[in-house]
Amino acid sequence: MIPIPAVSTIAQTIQLSLAPVFMLAGIGQLLNVLAGRLSRVIDRARQLEKLHPSSAGPERIRHIWELRLLDRRMTIINASLFLAVSSAIMTCIVIALLFIAELAKLHFGTYVAVSFILAMILLIAAFASFMIEVRISLVAFRIRPELLDNPELLDKLT
Repeated sequence: MIPIPAVSTIAQTIQLSLAPVFMLAGIGQLLNVLAGRLSRVIDRARQLEKLHPSSAGPERIRHIWELRLLDRRMTIINASLFLAVSSAIMTCIVIALLFIAELAKLHFGTYVAVSFILAMILLIAAFASFMIEVRISLVAFRIRPELLDNPELLDKLT
């Protein structure tokens, strides 16, 4: 007959799993932010793809430059999403291992620790790629000097 664990044992395991659960909530928020950014990048790329065929000269060159930048941003956001989801999966594995180890009276301490470390490494990599994407996005948001140095535009504003 399989011994049934005491309620106090289950309560202690739930307490142990609270930190990884909070980590999952944070990863969920990161995924939400990344999905929102990816959506905005895709929308901007679609706008530029519509403008591109009718553009010419410097405007066309700028569209091509921005489309390449948007493509790079999409790649980085996708990598960040992959890393964040991988971290979430590893965190779920940590929680599962905690319960399995406690209920089956197995000594999985090393596996739990390695899984948690891997989850943190994946999360760090997700945040690092997110930081890179934010830095790249700032390049696209810079106001072009030719717009700032245009005397005709300045006269209209004053």
